[in-house]
Formats: sequence, structure tokens, C-alpha cells
Amino acid sequence: MNFLAHIYLSGDNDLIKIGNFMADGIRGKHFESYPLEIQKGIILHRSIDTFTDAHPIFRKSTKKLHEKYHHYAGVIVDVFYDHFLAKNWNTYSDEELDHFVARFYQSLHDNTTVLSERTIGMMPYMIEQNWLVSYQTVDGINQILTQMDQRTKNESKMRFATNELSDYYAEFEDHFSEFFEELITHSNTKITTL
Repeated sequence: MNFLAHIYLSGDNDLIKIGNFMADGIRGKHFESYPLEIQKGIILHRSIDTFTDAHPIFRKSTKKLHEKYHHYAGVIVDVFYDHFLAKNWNTYSDEELDHFVARFYQSLHDNTTVLSERTIGMMPYMIEQNWLVSYQTVDGINQILTQMDQRTKNESKMRFATNELSDYYAEFEDHFSEFFEELITHSNTKITTL
């Protein structure tokens, strides 16, 4: 899952959300130097990723992309699934997406002392371009994938992946809907054990 899903799946604790959001940039046991609630978010993030990568529905989605995008297929499906979460946000939350995202951005500003350097460097771009809300549209997803592609020096070809999103849109959305219900249950259970 990508940023929006990780934040959403963190419950109501701002520090768990932040830890879950910035976990990809924190390797190994380096997370142990962070405050306890941040650590919980990082552990939750890793649990979500493990569950997702092994899930047969997620693998069904990546299989549609593997021939063209190889090991980037999983990254692309993570972004596709964030699109479907953003698009169908009202199915999963009583709070408007704009408001949810604004509260998260504010919590980043309020907790800069616990953010990783990578997160601090990314924040201005993320907030200015409003990445999390931009996931609602295919154009927004295309911009995100193009930026990711540029960071791989265009080797990943991710900038073309919205072609497959359009071609198999209903199928990917069905995969997401079925999978995400299971992921919510998994995440809620994991939070209770942290």
C-alpha cells in the first residue's frame, strides 16, 4: 500500500500515523531510536507490507503488470490501490478526504522533531502538490508515477502504467475492494497487539 492507505490504516493516533507514513525510509532496527508511538507505526507499516505482498489478490493485480514493469509491478499496484481508496474514500471514512489530509499535514508540522530527514525533505513537495488528495484522479496518479519514474532514471517505465490502469480499471478496483476489507481487519488486529 502507498502513503494514503498506510495513514488511514493507523487509527486515530497521530504519532502512529507518522511512523507508518515514514517507515519506508527507516531500515532495520534504526526505528528503535524513535519515540514508542512512532515505533508502533513503523512496526504496523512493516506488518501491512508483509500481509499485502503475500496476499493472493494483491499478487493477482501485480501479475497483470509484471511482464512490462517487472519488480516495479508491486510499487505500481500500491499506488493504484491508493487511487481506489481516495476515489472511494466515503466508503471507508465519515470524514472528508480533504479534511483528513489537512489534519495529517498539520500533524507533520506539529511533530517535526520526530520526523526523519527524508520526511522533512519530502514534506514541502507533498503538501504543495497535495499528493494524498491528488490520488483521487487518474491524472493525479499519472503525475505521482511519473515523479517516481524520474527517481529511477526512467528505468521503471512507471510513467506509462496508467495505460494499464485504464485498460483494467474495473478489475483493479474489484481487487482493491476485496483485498482492502481484509487489510483493514489485519491492521486493526495488529494495532491491538502493539
